[in-house]
Amino acid sequence: MIPTNWISHRRPEDNELLGYLRPGEDGSDRFTPVNVFGYPLGTATTEDEARRILESVGLSYLAETWLLTIPNRVEPVAVQIVEATPQHLRVKNVDFGYAAADIGQIFVLDVPETGKLRLP
Repeated sequence: MIPTNWISHRRPEDNELLGYLRPGEDGSDRFTPVNVFGYPLGTATTEDEARRILESVGLSYLAETWLLTIPNRVEPVAVQIVEATPQHLRVKNVDFGYAAADIGQIFVLDVPETGKLRLP
């Protein structure tokens, strides 16, 4: 679940949730822009710059192929996002080299994402 101290950022024209401003842990006025499932889209910066980053990225990351780290497997598994909410993230296997799961098998991840997922 997304922490309550993260500030949601919505696209003005349709009120679509683009992500969050994650406050700095040191109590500073710096914010890290993160997507709807908590993946960092940049480094800590000013509130205005963090909002600009969220606006420029939009929801494009939802169409990307991601790499998912699986326990007891050296190579990450290629996945695509099926559903991303502030409560959970569902991704499907699209990796033909991962024989332990059928193509399309769904993995449910905690939100905020804890480092198991990354862009290639």
